[in-house]
Amino acid sequence: MFRLGLALVLFATSYCVLAADDTSETQQTLDAWQVLEKSAYAARELNYEGQFIYVNGEQSRTVEITHMNHGGREVARNVVLDANQREVYSKGNDIVIFQPTNKNVIIKKRRGKNLFPAMLPTDLSIIKANYSAELAGTEFVANREAQIVELMPVDAYRYRYKVWTDVKFGLILKMTLLNEGNNTLEQIYFNKISMLNSQNPNWFEPKIDISKQYVTEKNGPVTEVDNNWQVTNLPAGYQKINHIQRHVRGKNTMVDQMVFSDGIASVSVFIEPLAKGQRPKKGHMLMGSTNMCANVIEGHQVIVVGEVPEMTVQTIAKAVSLKK
Repeated sequence: MFRLGLALVLFATSYCVLAADDTSETQQTLDAWQVLEKSAYAARELNYEGQFIYVNGEQSRTVEITHMNHGGREVARNVVLDANQREVYSKGNDIVIFQPTNKNVIIKKRRGKNLFPAMLPTDLSIIKANYSAELAGTEFVANREAQIVELMPVDAYRYRYKVWTDVKFGLILKMTLLNEGNNTLEQIYFNKISMLNSQNPNWFEPKIDISKQYVTEKNGPVTEVDNNWQVTNLPAGYQKINHIQRHVRGKNTMVDQMVFSDGIASVSVFIEPLAKGQRPKKGHMLMGSTNMCANVIEGHQVIVVGEVPEMTVQTIAKAVSLKK
């Protein structure tokens, strides 16, 4: 009877400990996602200015950023300070790039999103399906205390991420991309950051160089399409988020671009007809954190590019086909 009673006590104690551990783990996971959700909104809603550094392999660039949300209208200016200095202005998903050359300034118009530090969508449901999140302590970045969150992939079709978010404001201060060997492939981080108290948007204007002529890039209009190209049997968790066609300078044909994402990582598929005498590209190439895979399908050059593992771009390249 004593042994049975002791066994019941030990069982009850063990169950309580396990239940407590399970509750603690669940709470930690919940807190990690709450931290990331706060950072997703902070990047879009706060007014801030600073300087961040982007490092990919041997490439590095420094960028000055000013961001403001005035009455729900989000605007930002990024000034790239490397040898090819340029200014990038964004208003929502509309991006305008001012690229100086020796004789003029080329104005490029793009559609895009998720510029640093707004690297995460406000709806994290897709990311939750493809990654687990864990709190990993605190560190200081740009003289500010930051909470570290690790995003662990559920399979081999994506890399691991570490995110440092400002403890007070939630803004992402640093983000790294790591492969399966825990090696850093890419990182981006603030070396200085401050909140803006002013609501004056006068800074949202390009610096005009009166000695140069301003010309608009002639790449032709960009149109959303839904043609016969398709990608079947995508790696788990990836969804098509866009399909556009555009004229590219120097080419007489339209180039298709399909974009796939798992909520944080993205892969682009470029498709164009092979011109007569054009030498087709085939095979794989790695540049920093970017994997590229080239293939030829139905007389078309297909190139798949993304900051994802080699297996991911190869799987997608093999899945491209024309609808029968």
